[in-house]
Amino acid sequence: MNKLKDFTITPENSFYGTGKRKTSVARVWLLKDTDKMIVKAKDSGKERYLKDYLQRETLFNKVLKPFKVVGLEGKFGIYATVEGGGISSQAEAIMYGIAKALVNYNPDLRPSLKKAGLLTRDARKKERKKYGQMGARAKYRWSKR
Repeated sequence: MNKLKDFTITPENSFYGTGKRKTSVARVWLLKDTDKMIVKAKDSGKERYLKDYLQRETLFNKVLKPFKVVGLEGKFGIYATVEGGGISSQAEAIMYGIAKALVNYNPDLRPSLKKAGLLTRDARKKERKKYGQMGARAKYRWSKR
């Protein structure tokens, strides 16, 4: 199988941002000299096009939201490595990573990204299971006798 990544990432041609959501972590590079959007999944080690990896159009649009907010659609290529969580949380992690990388590219974009809520990490995580209970909140059925 041929490699999708036919470019090198250097500090001169790229801008970096890390995005996190639930247990997913995405390391995102915005690349000036290409228009490819590639995701490398850590668990499989395979590179795939972003649209193929995300499977759903809604997730793909969510990932590209930071570009729409600042009006830079199609100006950058994306290379991202993702690990942990599921497809939805990985997509949101990539979105946060893109927003951070855009701020790295041009700090003047920060207010518009902040106003759109793209620089605020969504801190919601799965609540832990408690002892003496079935789950985080659900209790075992109570029997009088």
